[in-house]
Amino acid sequence: MQFHRGRLIDHIHLRAADLETTKRFYRAVLGAIGRADSIHEGDTFFSADELWIDAASGETSRVHLAFQVPDRETVAKFYEAGLAAGGKDNGGPGERNYHPGYYAAFLFDPDGNNIEAVFHGPFERSAPSVVITPK
Repeated sequence: MQFHRGRLIDHIHLRAADLETTKRFYRAVLGAIGRADSIHEGDTFFSADELWIDAASGETSRVHLAFQVPDRETVAKFYEAGLAAGGKDNGGPGERNYHPGYYAAFLFDPDGNNIEAVFHGPFERSAPSVVITPK
């Protein structure tokens, strides 16, 4: 069985009720999973790789978003960092019955989005990332 990642989603756009509170949460969880280097932000936005967040002018988002992580320890770091930065528990680190080796933790971000860190068990990637170069 093969699992492919990075082929379907171009980007994800979330709308935040309180952008500064949301930035603090995502800085913490992305730092915990080793992705602080992908963060870019300004007064009106926050982004990291395919994730874009800005202030909601009306309704906020309600989505489930899962970050891939390299091991179980990183799942735990994500969970603790997210709780410390204002996230709410939605399922602590542990094995799930989704497929063998699925280990994850779930948090609600400040806007109620269900944010997950998941380790799929031992695997080998065909490439470390997808690189897009403009022509």
